[in-house]
Amino acid sequence: MIFLTRRATFSASHYYWNDAWPEEKNRQVFGRCANRRGHGHNYTLEVTVAGDPDPVTGFVIDLKWLKNVMEREVLSAYDHKHLNLDAPEFEHAIPTTENIAIAAWKRLEPAINGADGTAGGAKLTRIRIYETPEIFAEYRGEA
Repeated sequence: MIFLTRRATFSASHYYWNDAWPEEKNRQVFGRCANRRGHGHNYTLEVTVAGDPDPVTGFVIDLKWLKNVMEREVLSAYDHKHLNLDAPEFEHAIPTTENIAIAAWKRLEPAINGADGTAGGAKLTRIRIYETPEIFAEYRGEA
């Protein structure tokens, strides 16, 4: 079994706010990140798949195909967007690094693990989102 990772970057803005809390508590818990105008990050998305290399090509997955899936499912939805306002999954969820990792998984998993065989038998095994070079969240699915 080989684990193969492809990396991409996107820029997006967000803020942290829990609508169930009063403004004072949001500011206390989230500090500067509670600024409703938002702030931006240059995120790094890492998508890891696992599988056996194809005996003919030697590839676990067609990297061009994976790049296109990442572009279509995640980057086009998040790049140069305000996540709280432009991404439906964050209408009621706080776009923390952790939640972005889970949302990216949910966007990518059906395409990569789909039964149509386009991923060549590779399976999504990990999503990693870097908010900064020092902070990242990793998600490996529910099971």
